[in-house]
Amino acid sequence: MAIEIPTDLTPELVPLSWLIGSWEGTGRLGEGEVDDEHFFQRVSFTQNGLPFLEYRSETWLTDEQGNTLRPLTVETGFWSLERPMVEADLGPGMVPGDVVPALRSAQDVEELRTDEGGFKIQANIAHPGAISELYYGVIKGPQIHLATDLVMRGTNAKDYASATRIYGLVNGDLFWRWDVSTGGNDLKAHASAALKKQG
Repeated sequence: MAIEIPTDLTPELVPLSWLIGSWEGTGRLGEGEVDDEHFFQRVSFTQNGLPFLEYRSETWLTDEQGNTLRPLTVETGFWSLERPMVEADLGPGMVPGDVVPALRSAQDVEELRTDEGGFKIQANIAHPGAISELYYGVIKGPQIHLATDLVMRGTNAKDYASATRIYGLVNGDLFWRWDVSTGGNDLKAHASAALKKQG
């Protein structure tokens, strides 16, 4: 599957461009054992000319045949290269940045490449139940490794300490795995899925 890069894409999103679009597919909770529950997922990564991708995921519990049982959860967030903020960047809040993106060329972006050949990225993801995650990680070609730097929980949120996520493009499909730690426990498999590009 060839990766198409939108012509209006700000340069620093080029390393993330293979994510852009809508994805749908099925997955399993936990390790994917016989008794683990099934789900259907719809994910979108969109861009609007700013230096981040907007992320949205919706999931529904299903039976083994894929029939929808009930809504499961929703996630929303923003993914971007991890780099120092400069005067040209927007914010805080609605303070506008420069008309021209802070990183204006492929060469500007290339200077952020790590010695291992990838790029550092960050993702902040919000969940229902008063939980927000801040991930840092690396994108190298069509592979992403993320680990939480911070998990923010509201007063009545369920116990949740840390997480890792892995994403990869395999034969045009988006595979991912999410491992979670609660309290003092080690990370363990939380969910995984295989998604197909739509359209």
